[in-house]
Amino acid sequence: MAKVDNYILGMDCGTTNIKAVILGEDGCTVAEASRPSRFISPGPNMQEQDAAEWWSNTCDIFNSLAQQAGPEVIKKIRGISISSHTVTMLPVDKNGTPLRNAMTYQDNRSAEELHYIVDQMGFDKFVQTVGGQPAVAFLPCKILWFKKHEPELFAKTYRFLQASSFINYKLTGKMTQDIDQATRTQCLDMSTMKWSKEIGDILGMDLDEYLPQPQPVDEIIGFVTDKAAKETGMVPGIPVLAGCSDAMASMYATGLSRLGEAGESSGTTSLVFIGSAEKSPLDIPVVTRPSGGIDGMPWIFDAPIQTSGAALKWFIEKFCAEERQLCEEQGKNIFAHLNEVALQAEPGSGGLYFFPYLLGERAPLWNEYARGMFIGMGMEMSRPELIRSVFEGTAYALRHVVETVKESGGKCHALRICGGGAKSRTWSMIKASMLKCPVYLLDEKSGDVPVGDVLIAGTKVGVFPSLTEAVNSVVKVKEIIQPNDEWAKVYDELYPYYVEMYKHLDQDLKSLRSSVNRIRAAK
Repeated sequence: MAKVDNYILGMDCGTTNIKAVILGEDGCTVAEASRPSRFISPGPNMQEQDAAEWWSNTCDIFNSLAQQAGPEVIKKIRGISISSHTVTMLPVDKNGTPLRNAMTYQDNRSAEELHYIVDQMGFDKFVQTVGGQPAVAFLPCKILWFKKHEPELFAKTYRFLQASSFINYKLTGKMTQDIDQATRTQCLDMSTMKWSKEIGDILGMDLDEYLPQPQPVDEIIGFVTDKAAKETGMVPGIPVLAGCSDAMASMYATGLSRLGEAGESSGTTSLVFIGSAEKSPLDIPVVTRPSGGIDGMPWIFDAPIQTSGAALKWFIEKFCAEERQLCEEQGKNIFAHLNEVALQAEPGSGGLYFFPYLLGERAPLWNEYARGMFIGMGMEMSRPELIRSVFEGTAYALRHVVETVKESGGKCHALRICGGGAKSRTWSMIKASMLKCPVYLLDEKSGDVPVGDVLIAGTKVGVFPSLTEAVNSVVKVKEIIQPNDEWAKVYDELYPYYVEMYKHLDQDLKSLRSSVNRIRAAK
């Protein structure tokens, strides 16, 4: 067995769980640990987390890794990279002490402030500046709420940090901001890649004074201090990188390393990543972000799909009582059973379409009023067709994203799938045929967000000679599924109806949602 002299530590600070891993240069996992994260809900539409708990959990996790790996491994850690949920508003004073709990992206209390900002700037100008649709999830409205409602604390604020930035500060003593999360804040002018003066003027502040200047995700921003080493069980002097969002780390964990590859992190929701050689316009449904240093792929489209695995889970809960009972009696897995039944139907499910918009849709529709629909039911419909239509509907949604991105310069010649969706061979066969490209199914370790952090850091500090070699070492492909040409012909003919039928119903769905909301409010 070859001697391993170099190791990398990657950690993701998620909304519900903080998880870290140490990998060797041979791609083998040496240690892993996690701790749950706690939400605080002080009032309606309020979601917060305690930054001190982020740090205490980090210390517990790092000490657990140190105990598992042993001192010889810890001395050979060559870099640390941390990702996190985003966007977060955490105000800190000059000493880096949090002034209040962090407001997470789920916090919706600042809707009034959002409307004010958009009204002042103009909707089109706002979208053109930040490269996305305005929403309360982002930073400008949260900062304005904080400034209006907690002025004494705002007066003490020195910087606003993201979750990973705060942990990096505790490790290195440096207050920093990575470019990836900066592009997601809606405070950055995406045409100049600098903090927007116009948004700052509307907020009544100079964003350059309150937000650290964005740095590349693989920039070494500092080193583990003596104090942090004592608290975490690490050794002083380990390089710490700027890090990124959990979305970008997830992209790296799928193993994207060259232009033409696309990735899908397929779970309850899906995150789709597609590379581009060019920066996209800012007024399109899905825009590019910096890829974080992938050679030949400087830009990446990342597109969230609201319900993929969640749609299948919903279908099982609402429509599959008979199948659930059968599987319980026979000791079968319900998901595996539905995979088998779906293959009994012909591609296209006899013209039955499922639209998986059960919670509205993010990319490429970006609205909350779209709703799930079955269209094309007939008396002759079979049970396998109904089941297959759910798999196909989520694949149509994936193709809608891919086609939208291709129109803006994205390249997709192969799709790498990780997460729970990679366990469904039927689903993957449908996706390969829907997109007319091979699908690479990754093993269960691949796609784990901290593994993406490891790939970023390991490539930067030279533990891995290149990202491609790192991917080959760490990310394992368990199967390659090729498109079925006959299925592909059917999907090519039926896909346009999926797009056009929704377009015809869009305004009616919007009006319907308004009516339903009024009826509920009147009760």
